[in-house]
Amino acid sequence: MSAPVRLAVIYYSATGHCAEIAKEMAEAAEKAGAEVRLLGVVEGMTERAATPEDVEWADAVLFGTPTRFGNVSAQLKQFIDGLGGLWGRGGLADKVYSGFVTTSTHHGGHESTLLALYTSIHHFGGVIVAPGYTDPVKFTDGNPYGTSHATVKGTNPIGDQTRAAARHQAHRVVRLTTALKHGLPQSV
Repeated sequence: MSAPVRLAVIYYSATGHCAEIAKEMAEAAEKAGAEVRLLGVVEGMTERAATPEDVEWADAVLFGTPTRFGNVSAQLKQFIDGLGGLWGRGGLADKVYSGFVTTSTHHGGHESTLLALYTSIHHFGGVIVAPGYTDPVKFTDGNPYGTSHATVKGTNPIGDQTRAAARHQAHRVVRLTTALKHGLPQSV
């Protein structure tokens, strides 16, 4: 039996919404057979804060952030910027990465934030696994770049639509990381 995919779900959450999506993704990934570390980037968000060693350990990383003026939050960006030493040793390349976001308004920068996040992944030499429109839930969710949720200034709780999108994205990341890690099955 092959070793399970190691997945780090690393996020910043100011209001708890990103944390809720991160937990949903972590649970879905575990059900898909992954070994998961669920980590915030700020001390006290989880049992311990994420470190560069967690990224080095992982085969795949799901990054989560609230949007800040259509961009990645400073807290998550600071964590990513702190990966320079690992990047310099080639330790960020060839891993699978994906992202998820929350905003306080419906048009608050869901897509631009994910695209900005993915710019760093390109520099890492990482493999971006976005959910695309690969499941009917994504046509309802409407964001092919990653799971996103508009909190509408805190009045819109995480619902079934967002949870389904998060589960689909986590399953897709685990499935494709497994294929990269252990080889694609031979066609018959």
